[in-house]
This record gives sequence, C-alpha cells and structure tokens, in this order.
Amino acid sequence: MGVTIHFEGTLRDEAAFEHVIRSARTLAEQEGWKSEVIAENIATLWRVRNEEDCEYTGPTRGILLYPHENAEPLRLEFDRDLFMQDYIKTQFAPAEIHIRVVRLLKEIAPQFVNLTVEDEGEFWESESREVLAGHLDACFRAINDQLKSRSDVRGPVRLANGRIADLVEAPE
Repeated sequence: MGVTIHFEGTLRDEAAFEHVIRSARTLAEQEGWKSEVIAENIATLWRVRNEEDCEYTGPTRGILLYPHENAEPLRLEFDRDLFMQDYIKTQFAPAEIHIRVVRLLKEIAPQFVNLTVEDEGEFWESESREVLAGHLDACFRAINDQLKSRSDVRGPVRLANGRIADLVEAPE
C-alpha cells in the first residue's frame, strides 16, 4: 500500500555531485521548500544490495529537502563512492509534490552512471497525472477500508525518524 518513489544510483564524479546539489538547492528555493546540508564524518545507512540487507558506515554528504508537511523528506545522501539509495513517500501530499520530485530525479539522472527509479505512482514511466491520480485514489481507498473495518489501527502516522506509516496498531 502507498505511493512511494524508490531510487538508487552512483554519480559519475565529483562535478556530478556538485551539479546534483545545485539542482536540488535551486528547486528548494524556487518551491519554498526547507533544505539542509548533509555532511557526516561517520554515518550508518541501511541498504539493500543484490536483494540482501547491508550496512554502510562511513562519511556521507548531500542534501535533505522537505517538499511538503505531508510528504517524507527527500534525502539525496551519498557515500564515499558517490552511491545513494533511498525512498520518499509522497501519497499524503498533493500530487504536484510527487511530480516535482520525479522531475528533479529526471533532471539529475544524467549525472549518474546509473540511476534506478521505481515509482509506485508510475509517473516516472508514464508522466501521466491520471495514472498517478489512480494510484493515489486506490491507496486512499485501501487505507480508508482498513480504518473502517479495523478498530485496532490508525493512520497515517508520522514516525520519529520523519517517515510516514500508512497504518499502525492503535494503543489499547
């Protein structure tokens, strides 16, 4: 359930890193989104590589964007090898937020040796607002069905780490 954009890739080089940060910062300024620089000497990132969970520990840098109060933060955080892997759930924000995130990823895609994007709203592939709207509607119907049929869940809920859970078990 949900409309989330998953993305991962490795940048071409240091100039590509600078280009990505500049593009993200420009978009944040144009859209009025809050942003933060990421610069960690030691960070731990949980990732999936070759379908196996793995942990990266080391320096990271990049930028964190906050596109909407009802979307998760967009984290463009790169490790020492200029690799990034993350996701952003946009389903509770206006569809335009999802579209702007996808368009940013398309804009920066040439800076990557490879950039893989899995868009559960299918806007990445189709660029169709109607297709995206269909996915959003189906998501809301599924969540509302669960909320109506189960008294033991509530949602959506923003978690302490900034992520948004569609549904969580309600405390008794």
